[in-house]
Amino acid sequence: MTAPAPFGPLQFQLVLLRRMADHRPDLVEDARIELGASLGEMREANRRWQAMLRAPRGRGALRRYRSVLGEPEASLRRTVGDLECDALLWPLPLWPDLRFEVMAGPGGAVWNEWLVRAPGVPGPELNGAGDLLPWSCTVDEVARAFAPVRPMEGSAPTRWALSFTDPADGRPQVAEFTWGLFQRLLPGRS
Repeated sequence: MTAPAPFGPLQFQLVLLRRMADHRPDLVEDARIELGASLGEMREANRRWQAMLRAPRGRGALRRYRSVLGEPEASLRRTVGDLECDALLWPLPLWPDLRFEVMAGPGGAVWNEWLVRAPGVPGPELNGAGDLLPWSCTVDEVARAFAPVRPMEGSAPTRWALSFTDPADGRPQVAEFTWGLFQRLLPGRS
């Protein structure tokens, strides 16, 4: 019996894809093939990730990300309200214009973890809901483009939703995100 391969960036990307498959199976299939991974490898990566999350004596969240992704490409100091935190950024080959961001507070407590636009890389031009294409933009980009937005609870862990009024036609919309990346648009309530 051979030991499993180390859990690294490839396996982590498969974990991100696993949750995205609920909304965008077509894009996930293409990305999985691009990574050269089988469905079984994607399931195994997710199983191992879940085991790491639930391990009774597992690493803290920030240490887990460092052990899986290595040292961050960048670490930025940010102020959120009255608190200061560190935003650690890692590149992922599937999304070269994005970075996986972990927001860590004092003592290394992880407050948030998701995909964001890489520093210095322009995001898409978003003038109306019709400009929202799957995997094209992040929570922050949609929030800025369609302000004011109303954050909504996601349907599962690692999911977020934003309610907004489409400036193009005045209709309410809900943008859904997985790991911070836009997945789909749903009609909102008036």
